[in-house]
Amino acid sequence: MEFHLVDQGESAPNGARLEDLDPEPLLTRDYETRPGLVYERLRQRHGPVAPVDLLGVPAWLVLGYRESLEVLQDDAGWPKGLENWRARSEGRVPADWPLGPSLEVNHVLIQGGPGYPALRTAWDAALRPFQDPRHPQAKRLKSAVTVYADELITLLAQGGGTGMADLSAQFSRPLPLMAASHLLGFPGSQGDDALMDMWRVLDAGPDAEPALERLLKTLSELAAAKLERPGDDFPSHLLAAHPDLSVDELARELFMLLGMTSDHVGILISNTVVEVISGEREGGVRTTLSAGMVRETMNRVVMRKPPLVNFVPRFATADTRLGNYTIHAGDPVWVSSAAAHADPLFSGQMTPGSSTISSRAHLSWGAGPRQCPARELASTIAAAGVSRLFERFGHLELALPVDQLPWRSSPFMRGLRSLPVRYELTASPARYVPALPEAETPAADVPDQAAKRRSSLWRYLTGLIRSDG
Repeated sequence: MEFHLVDQGESAPNGARLEDLDPEPLLTRDYETRPGLVYERLRQRHGPVAPVDLLGVPAWLVLGYRESLEVLQDDAGWPKGLENWRARSEGRVPADWPLGPSLEVNHVLIQGGPGYPALRTAWDAALRPFQDPRHPQAKRLKSAVTVYADELITLLAQGGGTGMADLSAQFSRPLPLMAASHLLGFPGSQGDDALMDMWRVLDAGPDAEPALERLLKTLSELAAAKLERPGDDFPSHLLAAHPDLSVDELARELFMLLGMTSDHVGILISNTVVEVISGEREGGVRTTLSAGMVRETMNRVVMRKPPLVNFVPRFATADTRLGNYTIHAGDPVWVSSAAAHADPLFSGQMTPGSSTISSRAHLSWGAGPRQCPARELASTIAAAGVSRLFERFGHLELALPVDQLPWRSSPFMRGLRSLPVRYELTASPARYVPALPEAETPAADVPDQAAKRRSSLWRYLTGLIRSDG
């Protein structure tokens, strides 16, 4: 892949320390509604790297594509691990910093240090059966996701063959949570309360803290059960690859899989649906989808609207020049994939019809040795869900103009708050029957419908059904 970048202009030397600068706050109302303008303002003022204030804590935000790759691909020079953060070691990070709790849960996404290589190797091994389409576990997962998609669409359709729905709340968000429950090996529908608590944690509302406590307790109980009785699920495969994991350590890894898979995949599904149903131009996304190129559509979606907009911080191991600034050892550096994708030196080469850069050059899953280990898993879940959605609906249209859809932003993620649509189901939808290998149909693949109707998740989804009758 060829990628030619030009210089952004004369670099003004700046050796000022981060703590001595006066960075502007990043997480403002403007960032909530128009993050692209915030990134552009920072880029014009500072170049490809800018000092920002993250809720009272200074940090460097990497805006340039080239600089983002430099950081992401050099794990030795820019490692993760909060132990590398100078300000934290010196007691200059407030104990009640709002972002602290999400960064203190020491799992594979956050961890640095000597324990990380073995943990990452174990993750790769544990995910392989579910990500490699040749494995029966991957086939069962894809079949399960399609069954879950059918269940959600059938429930939604109880409001009528035509009507209004919120595809975010009623499809995009619950589907990956149900898939994650399958991966974690929750018995029957026992994981539904945990899924609802995961929603509360991700939404960061007033009930997020007690929800997090309940969720970690539930995941600890699940971890203990898998230690005692392993199965053919992700926790058991992770334990087989890393037998030294304690119950608490395993619970933290399960929390990471549940949180990242659910929010990232849910946003990806919603954004892809918006792209499809608003892409009416000739030769647009509808044609691409009908040709079976869902994955390519998703790649182009995350190029413009990556779900994970800012990665967890890395830290300079030595004073290093990056952009127009010197990043001092121990400084926190947050790579912004959203800003990097909007870098004119990169986005200018992604014009329609251009073959200069593949759409797979996006940074939505990171880059380098710490690229997301579950990227293929997440893509498979999203692609299966989107495909089944458009097989079941004969017509979908947005109930709001694209530029009026409501967005939610966090320091890490950006997705739709809701996705209101008008729909029309196909006249005779084909029921999906999963093709599972003989004698390999575990109980988790055959949901207990009576238990499901009693579950908190299903009661919540039933309450969202709208009828225009």
